[in-house]
Amino acid sequence: MTLSRREGVDIRPTLLRVLTDLYVQASAHSADEERQFVELTSRLIDEVDDATRAAVRARLAIYPATPARIMDKLGLRRAGPDQPMPAAAAIAPPAASPPAARIPTEAEQRMAASLAMRPNDAAEISDMFFTASAKERAQILHNLQETPLKAAARIPAARAARAIHILEMAAFAEDLDNFTLELGEALILPSRIATDVVNDPGGEPLACAMRALDVSSAAFQRILMFLNPEAGSSVNYVYRLSRLYDRLSERSALVMLAAWRGSTMAVARNKYRSALYDDERHRVRAAPPQTRSTVQPGSAPAIRNQKSGS
Repeated sequence: MTLSRREGVDIRPTLLRVLTDLYVQASAHSADEERQFVELTSRLIDEVDDATRAAVRARLAIYPATPARIMDKLGLRRAGPDQPMPAAAAIAPPAASPPAARIPTEAEQRMAASLAMRPNDAAEISDMFFTASAKERAQILHNLQETPLKAAARIPAARAARAIHILEMAAFAEDLDNFTLELGEALILPSRIATDVVNDPGGEPLACAMRALDVSSAAFQRILMFLNPEAGSSVNYVYRLSRLYDRLSERSALVMLAAWRGSTMAVARNKYRSALYDDERHRVRAAPPQTRSTVQPGSAPAIRNQKSGS
């Protein structure tokens, strides 16, 4: 901060993003860590641009351990103890607005604040979702409905209907391989992500995938019972996921779908790096220099042998 005031470079947006990224990497924090984060972030939120504030708000909206003071400052709120899942509220419009001016709807505010996910952010959201508990996953999915992150496009109705028919037939036959293959093709997911979605023991990723295809609740229950008979025989498993599926919004599922797709780009960027002009020279193993003998053939005097005379 001192350097920015001295040199005239505003590093507050970058500082706020870095603080937020570091904070959400851990699932829990001590009281001192939370207090320091609240003190630093609460000052920076009022001093950064709207794009940075929206990006930070989107990141903290899906993080389960966001401090209450920061949630209030960003216009987020948790649900009460009698409600099953927490909620996220949009930023309230200004109180003193001219009567003639039309207040934008919630959908218009979301569309105006839509932000495309960067590959690293998408990978972090995907990893956070897969490693979270059942309760935390429900909170993440509920909060994704109000985040300014850009959702994936809807699957065309004809393609979705064909995919749903094939997925139901594969589930009845307990054919996990064909079910995973068809799901990856319908949602444009790589085989690794599609496999993780289908084989996840909690079932929440599968609920997201089915909601993105607009599968009916009855069809989703049939898929749960037949695809994995061992898990489908559990009444609690089917009832819990059916209840979650009925409350899961299409936007939350499409935002998670966008995160799954973007996470593959982050993996590809880490796997491949640009080649530099001197890479070949650095790859070559250095060999010790070969020294030439100072004595050339024929230059040394012949040694005579007294017995043979040569």
